[in-house]
Amino acid sequence: MAGTDRRAVVGRRVVADPHAVVGRRAVAAGAVAETDPPRPIGVARRAANADDTLRANRRWWDSEADAYHAEHGTFLGDADFVWCPERLREADAHLLGDVRGRDVLEVGCGAAMCSRWLVSQGAAAIASDVSAGMLRHARAASARTGVEVPLVQADATNLPFASESFDVVFTAFGAVPFVADSGAIMDEVARVLRPGGRWVFATTHPTRWAFPDDPGPDGLTATMPYWDRTPYVEFGEGGAPTYVEHHRTLGDRVREIVAAGMRLIDLIEPEWPAGHTEEWGQWSPLRGAILPGTAIYVCDR
Repeated sequence: MAGTDRRAVVGRRVVADPHAVVGRRAVAAGAVAETDPPRPIGVARRAANADDTLRANRRWWDSEADAYHAEHGTFLGDADFVWCPERLREADAHLLGDVRGRDVLEVGCGAAMCSRWLVSQGAAAIASDVSAGMLRHARAASARTGVEVPLVQADATNLPFASESFDVVFTAFGAVPFVADSGAIMDEVARVLRPGGRWVFATTHPTRWAFPDDPGPDGLTATMPYWDRTPYVEFGEGGAPTYVEHHRTLGDRVREIVAAGMRLIDLIEPEWPAGHTEEWGQWSPLRGAILPGTAIYVCDR
């Protein structure tokens, strides 16, 4: 995957963000340096604006990039395309269609494992991420594999590409829940897609927001209103956010897609596969047998 949803651990909170990517293009000039965010001292459901969200998440992913890849690097691989903790692979699902000779953009790419796999399938892929720390891991993985992908440091709500530049845009758990206005991502994707182009994005299934982030039995009892869009915020001394994640319902997502001039052509809710015993943050065999954990939206322009 690229970047699985990561409502991070504070106390008993668990984290999950499987994907993020970078490639052959140099990281944009003026890229923001990695800095250590203030350590979280608390968690709340409270408002967080666009600037606070961007600042907190960029610094968080910069500071956590090493730990994230130490924990999840084996699962993700250096040149593999796993959509979600349920281990749905693009090689089996073919959600992007035939990518040979196609111009492909990955947003929220993390270490760019998905983009490197696409290059091996004949795609011309570019990977972008807001985090310099994640892009550093993408460069290292390209050096290990010899598979280069252009890398760009960019906010997904303001992509530095000309209109109608790509045939396919995708993200596996990257970008979408980590901005205050995910509709702006849909607008930007629609802008850079060519007519007939495809947009595919994976997020935590919206129904999971009604349940605690717990892979055990406590994670099977709904405790929060599904319709409460108040962001999940971790904060440090003085109340400054250190990590922010935003919730949207299924209906919200459909309306964002349509408002951007795109069409939802499929919604994939991967089932937990038999024999898969590995936990990933809030994802587990126990919960996966009962509740959907991932939603993958397949759209076209």
